[in-house]
Amino acid sequence: MKFKILQDNLRKILWERIEAGELTGLHLAQQTGFKQAHISNFLNRKRGLSLEGMDKVLAVQHLSVLDLLDPAEVNKRASILPPSADEFENVLLTDASTAATEPLIASMNVKEILKFKKTFLRKLKAETAGDRSNWQRFVLIKADAKEAMSMYPRLTPGATLLIDRHYNALKPYRKGEFNMYAVLKNDTCTVRYVEVAGNHLILRPHNQSSPIEVITMEDGKTSADYLVGRICHVGLEA
Repeated sequence: MKFKILQDNLRKILWERIEAGELTGLHLAQQTGFKQAHISNFLNRKRGLSLEGMDKVLAVQHLSVLDLLDPAEVNKRASILPPSADEFENVLLTDASTAATEPLIASMNVKEILKFKKTFLRKLKAETAGDRSNWQRFVLIKADAKEAMSMYPRLTPGATLLIDRHYNALKPYRKGEFNMYAVLKNDTCTVRYVEVAGNHLILRPHNQSSPIEVITMEDGKTSADYLVGRICHVGLEA
């Protein structure tokens, strides 16, 4: 992140405080020892601040550099997926909520790192609807008891599910077979077969004793916004 962007983010925070009645340019000038015109020029993008000036403003406003960082940039930098030099690729195991909502997996959300053959992963076909270019493609989750019973015997409790998050289109991977999808529901993943009926997603279980669920899609959204990805590998616990 460039220094100029940090200054722009500081301006934004200061303007938010001024508009909320928590701060004035005069008060900020008095706090920092700068002339009011100097502060006004900074706030109105007519000049920047030196590093020492930034430090003063941050100190008197009880801010840190972390407050100026873009959360998406922080998340990107925090991703710990290590490079692999052999025939295996490292894939991160995370919780269902993180897999459903976070394009990149931050270190604090990593439960385990498992290895898959690079040749296997490269053979998997993607089918992306919309822009998923900034989404880490493969992630792993564990199937809980409820999800497993709904998709039994294809899933069992504790099964490890490899999700291809670059496959979020309702297109059969193999002719005549239903894809098993991780679907965004209540900010987490549910695993089902999926169909569309009007503005509804029909979530069908494999286990016929489990109920069919229906999700009403929000205005302006399509099935691709709800499909986290295709389940492309299931590792059953012995």
